[in-house]
Amino acid sequence: MIAEPDQLADAFVEAWNHHDPDALAAMFTADADFVNVVGLWWRDRAGIRGAHAYGFERIFGQSRMTLRRRRVRRLGEVAVVVAQWSLTGQLSPTGDPVGERRGVLTLVGRRGEDGWCAVSAHNTDTVPGMETHVARDGGLAQADYR
Repeated sequence: MIAEPDQLADAFVEAWNHHDPDALAAMFTADADFVNVVGLWWRDRAGIRGAHAYGFERIFGQSRMTLRRRRVRRLGEVAVVVAQWSLTGQLSPTGDPVGERRGVLTLVGRRGEDGWCAVSAHNTDTVPGMETHVARDGGLAQADYR
């Protein structure tokens, strides 16, 4: 049971670091939404579980996530949790280790009879020194306007 909304981020990181898609999915409602760092959108707990099971098997099986900072805004029976993270141990498509990533996970939680659960999540990579993306040559490139 997740007793307080700030523990939603802790539960996510704990499940991630154990590479446990079942524990990760269990913190979400059955009809929850999850948008990942490239905009893929899963619309229920089963989709969230399946996507993370694939990720832990192919991409993130050696990864470790660390919370760097968080902010919680309570709105009655709802709370918004914004958590800054760092990630090491990701593998490239060829299986080679890659460098550290940083990002921000936003969770919307709802208090229920059994504690707090996530109804929505959006995960975003942080690109230091960049302000936005620009569409070019069929893809996106990072851009800094300063």
